[in-house]
Amino acid sequence: MFRFFERLVDPFDPTENSPPAATVWAYLTQQLYPYRRLLPLMVLTGVLTALMESGLIFYSGRVLDLMNAAGAAAFWSTYKVEMLLALFCILLVRPCLVGLNHLLLEQSLSSNLQEQVRWQGHRHLLRQSVGFFQTDFAGRLSNRVMQMGPAVQDSVHMMFEALLFAITYMVGAVVVLMQIDWRLAVPLLLWVGLYVAYVRYIALHVARTAERWSAARSDASGRIVDAYGNIETVKLFAQGDQEDRHALASLQKLRLGYRRFLRMMTQLAFGSIALNGVLILIVVVPAIWLWTRGLVSVGEVAAAAALTIRLNGMAGWILWVVIRLFENLGVIREGLQSIAPPHRVTDAPDAQELNLKEAEISFQGVTHRFGNDGGGLDGIDLTLRAGERVGIVGPSGAGKSTLVKLLLRYHDPQEGKILIDGQDIATVTQDSLRAQIGVVTQDTSLLHRSLRANILYGRSTASEAEVIQAAQRARADTFIASLKDHCGRTGYDVHVGERGVTLSGGQRQRIAIARVVLKDAPILVLDEATSALDSAVEAEIQKTLMEVMGGKTVIAIAHRLSTIAQMDRILVLDKGRIVADGTHRQLLEEGGLYADLWAKQAVGAGHTEDVSRSADRTAAPA
Repeated sequence: MFRFFERLVDPFDPTENSPPAATVWAYLTQQLYPYRRLLPLMVLTGVLTALMESGLIFYSGRVLDLMNAAGAAAFWSTYKVEMLLALFCILLVRPCLVGLNHLLLEQSLSSNLQEQVRWQGHRHLLRQSVGFFQTDFAGRLSNRVMQMGPAVQDSVHMMFEALLFAITYMVGAVVVLMQIDWRLAVPLLLWVGLYVAYVRYIALHVARTAERWSAARSDASGRIVDAYGNIETVKLFAQGDQEDRHALASLQKLRLGYRRFLRMMTQLAFGSIALNGVLILIVVVPAIWLWTRGLVSVGEVAAAAALTIRLNGMAGWILWVVIRLFENLGVIREGLQSIAPPHRVTDAPDAQELNLKEAEISFQGVTHRFGNDGGGLDGIDLTLRAGERVGIVGPSGAGKSTLVKLLLRYHDPQEGKILIDGQDIATVTQDSLRAQIGVVTQDTSLLHRSLRANILYGRSTASEAEVIQAAQRARADTFIASLKDHCGRTGYDVHVGERGVTLSGGQRQRIAIARVVLKDAPILVLDEATSALDSAVEAEIQKTLMEVMGGKTVIAIAHRLSTIAQMDRILVLDKGRIVADGTHRQLLEEGGLYADLWAKQAVGAGHTEDVSRSADRTAAPA
C-alpha cells in the first residue's frame, strides 16, 4: 500500500526541464504541478478530517443533553441505533479518512517533493556556465540546494496538514456556535480577526529575519567549505588563525540572526497565551451566562467550552506552523537567488548535434572582453585546418585561455562567431560540441571517486582493458598499481580525495591525460598539459601526446616554448590579437615577440645553442 502511494509521482522525472520560477509562490506552484491530480483529494480529505473534529465536539455536547433528557434507564433503548452509527464513524470512517489524508500527504507528497526540489535545483545549477560557479562559493551553492528541499516540502506539508485543517476547524467552530447561539459565534469571529492580524504581523517579520538568517547560514557554510577545500594553502601559509577569524565573523553574524529569530519566538509565546486567555473570556463566560438565562443547554455549554479549549491548544500550534511556514519561505527566497537565475550560456531552441567530418575550426571576427581591465580577444580571424597542430604562445593576459574557453562555449563571444566544419557552435548542442573536444589543462582536478571512474569520465562505455591501456599510454599504470587509500582500496579502485588531493600534481596530470586518451576526440586542446610533470616523465608524455595528436586538430598552449616548437604552426597572441603566425623556424627568423620569448627562455635555461639546435631539429620537415 505504501509503495502504491509513493509511486504515484516520479520526483526524478527525466522529461522535466523547466527552468525554476524566480518568485516564491510561482516556484511553489511549479513544484506542485506533478501532484496536480492528487491535490484536490488532499484538500477534500483534509477538510473532511477537520470538520469531523469540530463535529465530534459538537456531538459530545448533544450526547450530554440526550443523557440528561432520557435518563440512565431509557438512554440505550431510545438512542441505541444513533450511538452505534456514531461509533461506526469514530472507529472506521474517521480512521480511514485520516489514514488516506496521511498517505497522500506523507507518502505521495512529502516522500517525493523534497528530493524533487533538490534534484531539479541541482540539474539547473549543473548546467550553468563555468563563469557562474567562479563567482560564488561552492559551499554556499550546495547549501542552498540542500536547504531548498526541506523548506519546500515542509511548507507545502504544513499548508495542507496544518493551515487547511486549522482554517476548516475554525469555520466549523463558528458554525457550531452559530447553531448554539449567534451571540457565541460573533465574539469568536472577532477573536479570529484579531488572531489573524497578530499572526500576519509576526509572520512578516519572521520571513525577513529568516531570509537574512538563511543567507548568513549559507555564507558561513561557504566560508568553511572554502577553507576545507583549500586546506593545503591554509597549512602552507600557516593561516589557521586567519581562517578562524574569517569563519568566526560569519558565525557571529549567523548567531545574531538566530538571536533575532528567537526573540520573535519569545514574543510569539507571550502573545499566544494572552490571546488564548481572551478567547476563553469572550466565549465560555457568555455561554455560562446564556445557560443561566435558560437560553442554552448544559451540553451546549460543554460543547462551546470544549471548542474553546481545543482552539486554545490549536492557537499556539497554528502560530508555530505559520512562523515555520514563513521561516521556510525566507529560506526559499534566499535559495532562489542561486537556483532561479537563467543559464548564461544556452542551447539554441533548434540546436542540432554537431556533425563532425574533418574538424576544421574557424574563428571569424571573434571579440570577447572580461570587464574593463583588459584580457580577452579582439577581432580574431583564424582558421585551423583539419588535422593541423597549432601552438599558441604569448604573455599572460594575451587571450590564450579565452580562445579555448570560447571554443568550448564556456562563454559566448561578444562579437563574431566560431565555426567547426562550417557549423556555428552557437547553433549546436553544448554536449555534442564538448564531446568532440578533448582537453588537458594545467590545473587538473579530479572527482572524489575511484581512479577507474575518473579515467572512464573520458568515455563511460569503455572496457576495463581500454581503461588500463589508456593509463599505460599516459605512463600512469606504474604508480596506480602501488596506490592504496585509507579504506584499503588498491589500484584502480583507489579514491583520490576531493579534487584529487591525495595524488601529486604530476599524477593528477597523467590521469587527466589518460582520460583524454580514452576519450579519443577529433579535436585536442592542451593547455600547459605537461607543466606539472618532471623532465623525464614529460619527455615520455610528449611522445604519447604526439601519438595521440595523430589525425586530430590540435591547439596547444604553452609557456615553455620548447614543448610546441614542433607544431605545424605557432600563433603569437598579444593583447587579444594575433601578432605573428608561422612555423617555429619562420618566427625565429622574423624576430619579434616570439624570438624574444625564445631567447629569454634559452638564456634562462643556460644553454641557448642546445635549445636552438634541438628546436631546429624538431621543427625540420620529415
